[in-house]
Amino acid sequence: MGINRNIQLKIKTIDKLNHLNSTVTRLDNGIPCYQIDAGTQDLIKLEFVFKAGLFYQSKKLTASVTNKMLSLGTKSFSAFKIAEKVDVHGAYIDTSVDKDSATVAIYCLNKHLTKLLPVLQEVIYEPVFPEKEFSILLNKTKQEFYINLEKVKFLASVNFNHLIYGDRHPYGLMTEKEDFDKIQLSDLKKFYQEYYQSDNCKIIASGKIPKNLISILNEYFNNNTNSKEPKTIPSPNEEYIPGKHKIEKPGSLQSAMRIGKPLFNRLHPDYKKFSVLNTVLGGYFGSRLMSNIREEKGYTYGIGSSLLSLQHSGFFSIVTEVGAKYTDAAIEEIYKELKKLRTEKISESELKLVKNYMTGQIIRGLDGPFALSEKLRMLIQYDLPKTYFQNFVEEINHTNSQDLIDIANQHLSPSSLIELVVGS
Repeated sequence: MGINRNIQLKIKTIDKLNHLNSTVTRLDNGIPCYQIDAGTQDLIKLEFVFKAGLFYQSKKLTASVTNKMLSLGTKSFSAFKIAEKVDVHGAYIDTSVDKDSATVAIYCLNKHLTKLLPVLQEVIYEPVFPEKEFSILLNKTKQEFYINLEKVKFLASVNFNHLIYGDRHPYGLMTEKEDFDKIQLSDLKKFYQEYYQSDNCKIIASGKIPKNLISILNEYFNNNTNSKEPKTIPSPNEEYIPGKHKIEKPGSLQSAMRIGKPLFNRLHPDYKKFSVLNTVLGGYFGSRLMSNIREEKGYTYGIGSSLLSLQHSGFFSIVTEVGAKYTDAAIEEIYKELKKLRTEKISESELKLVKNYMTGQIIRGLDGPFALSEKLRMLIQYDLPKTYFQNFVEEINHTNSQDLIDIANQHLSPSSLIELVVGS
């Protein structure tokens, strides 16, 4: 039976989501282990998450280099042996750092889990920070940094971040060339001792969860004797001065632009409604910024806006790279679009499209065990209830055009924004 193309499909607004189902059990030494038992493949992802991100470092580069060094040599395994043991079982160990946290994760087949946990246990609990590997890593990182300094996009990103938060906020610190000569192995060891400990750790397990997972983890991760309380760092107030800034990059064919301001994280009462406003402006491919500056004017291959939520803050930004000769024209169009948000009501058809897109994105983000683990990690980070995503959808559906005008006038006045251009 064929499809009758004369019958228009009905579009149904989604207003109810299933809650994110997870359980939590503590290991004998107190580490909470959150579990999402889902998926059809015999795979598991184990994440060890520490409050050891860039926010906590007292010397630049310390957090990221410490995290990378964990898998480059332990008491029993060299970096080569670690890579060999992981590869032969088709597994993967990933270390990563963001502004707030540091993670050591392993992806593997369940049948190989007990063979790999001894390696992971030493990576987390018994790294030796070998001097040779440190030198190689630091030199590689330094060379990548030097290469990035030639890119207007990179310069715009780091300098905008600094303009938002300033020198006195951990989020605002900028890496300089001389920082690579200042960092020492002793800095890494001290940072590790302060932050990579059981009292500062959470485990998130997702995939096909073995029934005896907790007893297995207790066997390998219950021997951390470091019970010192992790050092806490108070969050300074953001210091920013709205205005226009220009960084010259002679010879560049493009200008990288950032326009934005410090705002709030997802705990703020305006976060959900502002997220709708941001999506209208530049949060998806059919957004106003894309339609105007990419599709109509042809000034750029891509432009977008975002509201980034951090543990201790958040900021709004519009991001693009345009041909150098279109710089002023693109900026003018951006401010025109911001003015429209403050003065003209969004049509019901556009608002409905945006609401359906946002709801669809939330649903896609809850599909599959590893995607669910990312959402669970966010709930844990901000101490949010499992009903958060249902509440988000309800807030999206209840947001109207007048709400968005009010939000735009409250938070997006031109006089409150930082404008940064990097180019020739």
